[in-house]
Amino acid sequence: MNNLFARYRQHLAMLLLFSIVLAGTIWVLRRPEPPALTIITPTPRPTATLAVLLVDVRGAVAIPGVYSLPAGSRVQDALAQAGSLLPNAEIRSLNLARKINDGEQIYVPLTGEATAVPPATGKGVQATAATKTPTGKININTAKLEEFDVLPGIGPTIAQRIIDYRNENGAFKQIEDLKNVRGIGDSVFGQIKDLITLQ
Repeated sequence: MNNLFARYRQHLAMLLLFSIVLAGTIWVLRRPEPPALTIITPTPRPTATLAVLLVDVRGAVAIPGVYSLPAGSRVQDALAQAGSLLPNAEIRSLNLARKINDGEQIYVPLTGEATAVPPATGKGVQATAATKTPTGKININTAKLEEFDVLPGIGPTIAQRIIDYRNENGAFKQIEDLKNVRGIGDSVFGQIKDLITLQ
């Protein structure tokens, strides 16, 4: 028996080594696949864009022109962008603390001009309603762009929005419906409510 074992010892060792290698290969081939590696790339955060208002400053200012201002700016901010006021500027009729709207024109009258109609190129921001509507109240259901444009706080852009809103939704049923137009808030509506009508 010992002779038989000694005789085949080398063959048995080879058989044992082969069995170990075979078992290891089977184990490697049958082991479960590792989960696929998922690469997660962070989603970039959207960058905040500041709303910009364009306002046309005219009249008795050092540098009249169109200026870009951040949303929520006031009349005094627009006047500061236009340089200093001229010595003969009349600002008593202006509300310097009023928030401005996109597309409006701020007109600074000269002394003695406060009751005159501003130049035909735009609308003014003055205190007296009579200077804006010399022919009476404006019918918001029939008015044209030029008629809306003379109202305080309403520039050509907002005037066009009023007309577009009217074309899409039909005639205004009450003057307060104007506040549904983008750019006309309580402040602007307060300035024009006595200058408009439905008839």
